[in-house]
Amino acid sequence: TIEEMYERAEFAKQLGTIIIMIDLVIGYTAIQTMGIWARKNDMILHLHRAGNSTYSRQKSHGMNFRVICKWMRMAGVDHIHAGTVVGKLEGDPLMIRGFYNTLLFTHLDVNLPQGIFFEQDWASLRKVTPVASGGIHCGQMHQLLDYLGEDVVLQFGGGTIGHPDGIQAGATANRVALEAMVIARNEGRDYVAEGPQILQV
Repeated sequence: TIEEMYERAEFAKQLGTIIIMIDLVIGYTAIQTMGIWARKNDMILHLHRAGNSTYSRQKSHGMNFRVICKWMRMAGVDHIHAGTVVGKLEGDPLMIRGFYNTLLFTHLDVNLPQGIFFEQDWASLRKVTPVASGGIHCGQMHQLLDYLGEDVVLQFGGGTIGHPDGIQAGATANRVALEAMVIARNEGRDYVAEGPQILQV
């Protein structure tokens, strides 16, 4: 119930956390309600998209995930899992870019390859930070940076925990890989073509 969600959110706040997570399957009214609660309580609202593929990946019914991105932006969430291009939640790079742009841009122009059929002015409506997760690891950092840019949360789970030298080494590897790719890009190197080889220099 929404009352239980309030109780859990209040408990998380008492523990000192600054972020709470909800799932898409709680329903749109509950998502908006928690969005309002998060604003009033100065908390970040992270939305997991669990269950979306039952209607966003079907060819015969449902809707495109881009519609969910728009709704969640209007509902007031701060983060949403929006695809990775690589990893478990892979998808067409242009389609994923369209999801990210829907969440991040103040003004959307028509871009048919990205699946954006209508111009949209978001005016001053808050942006939503896209989250890349699901089977990503430090060896894909060149692709993640190339496809998704810098305005994204890279959430490494199994890609960190599964590091042969342990979780701390996995977390360090992720950070080092990201910084190395950004430096290589800023130096003008073809970091996409060089890929993980950059990390061996």
